[in-house]
Amino acid sequence: MTPRAIYLCGPTASGKSALAIKLAEQFDGEIVNADAFQLYRGLEILSAAPTQEDREKVPHHLYGVIPAVDSCDAQRYCELARPVIAEIISRGKTPIVTGGSGLYLKFLTHGPSPLPRGDAQLRSQLDSLSLDELNSQLREVDPVEAARINPQNRRYVSRALEICMLTGTASSQQRDDWRHVAQSTVQSLRGLVLQMPREILHQRIATRSATIMAVGAIQEVERLHEECSHTTLKAIGIAQILMLQAGDYDEKTCLQKIIEATRQYAKRQETWFRRETWLIPAPALDHRASVSIFGRMIKE
Repeated sequence: MTPRAIYLCGPTASGKSALAIKLAEQFDGEIVNADAFQLYRGLEILSAAPTQEDREKVPHHLYGVIPAVDSCDAQRYCELARPVIAEIISRGKTPIVTGGSGLYLKFLTHGPSPLPRGDAQLRSQLDSLSLDELNSQLREVDPVEAARINPQNRRYVSRALEICMLTGTASSQQRDDWRHVAQSTVQSLRGLVLQMPREILHQRIATRSATIMAVGAIQEVERLHEECSHTTLKAIGIAQILMLQAGDYDEKTCLQKIIEATRQYAKRQETWFRRETWLIPAPALDHRASVSIFGRMIKE
């Protein structure tokens, strides 16, 4: 049986990296990073990247491969990840794609959305219209989409109308076609999403945040902040530590702000992965059960 990629997802601090190593050891796999910030070189502490000792246990790919000055997005990530995954499969190994960056994983598993990017000039024109005018125009060109989106959400209404005007095709038709393609893709996907009681996850986030601060996160930011790209600056911890260095926070406040931001991020991740119904829930605190679920996926 030809191996295929299996995805290991979940919120930050849920134990993905440790479980990935266990799975790779047991099932002859290799780990492929799907964390937006663990891609960066020099961000190992803040991103909680696997240690060198962990990387020596089983092959790890796409960790620390991008300089901090570079920008990255989901499309670039796919261009990096796809040949790596294909090469692992060509050697008869199982790629275990591990991370919590939902959009990166979405691009990798489903491909980019075919919907056009925003047009600044057209968007400026639409911004000059009232919400009633936007709704009226959308009902005229795409009554199906107008009926199923929230007419009070200006951003949704404007975006639907923008798609129609840029492509000459109903936004509803394009979205429905994309969902059909995505659904057929989903049938071939296999993956786990780690789940953990909220209070335990919060405890783990607090502990990890304190550890990160204790082992050199401040010094890491000092080395990097003048060379960070717009993407890198989004990493949790950088903005908070810069506030500490500016004298706006003391260390206790800085740590608390990092914990709060990480908890909010974890909540967004959980929401994202709940929508990915192809992912099979697995208990983060029960590795034996997760290994069993993974083993069944290998055989499917």
